Amino acid sequence: MARRPRRNHSPAFKAKVALAALKGDKTMSELATQFDVHPNQIKQWKDQLLDGVSDVFDDKPTASKEPEIDVKSLHAKIGQLTLENDFLGEALAKAGLLGSAKK
Repeated sequence: MARRPRRNHSPAFKAKVALAALKGDKTMSELATQFDVHPNQIKQWKDQLLDGVSDVFDDKPTASKEPEIDVKSLHAKIGQLTLENDFLGEALAKAGLLGSAKK
């Protein structure tokens, strides 16, 4: 028996299947046949739905998924750029190419 290629299901499809499982109108095997998904996968999606449903009614705003800023590396980069600007400014001033605005 040849294996079927791996499928990626959209979050909307997963929610639809999990809600159908949560209703309890049909058995897991009936849902598996209807949606062409393994019963264990339906159980996992149903459990994920039940775990995440409490976050819907949480009063606290969810933290944004922005990466944390590494302040040390940013300070190091600022220092490096300042040194480069100073060096280039002095070199241009010595060459007479820099206007009087930078002095």
